[in-house]
Amino acid sequence: MESVYASLLLHKAGQKITEDKIEKILQAAGVNVDKAKVKATVAALEGINIDEAVKTAAIATVAAPEAAGAHKKEEKKKEEEKKEEEAVAGLSALFG
Repeated sequence: MESVYASLLLHKAGQKITEDKIEKILQAAGVNVDKAKVKATVAALEGINIDEAVKTAAIATVAAPEAAGAHKKEEKKKEEEKKEEEAVAGLSALFG
């Protein structure tokens, strides 16, 4: 994950994302450098529009809680309906 953070830092600074630069950032931060992860990160980011990826991730992060909130409201409504049905069933037992 540290390699991704270093890559984002380089991108924000307008620098080219290379293995050497990522390694230097990680070393400066006192992180043990896993060269295989650094190499994989650089390879994975080739051809990726980082700005677009960050924007998409931000939208997904905002949308997820909204969807969860809608789901909770739906569950609450179903629970209330079930309680009403149980109450009606209980009342009908008194008169039936």
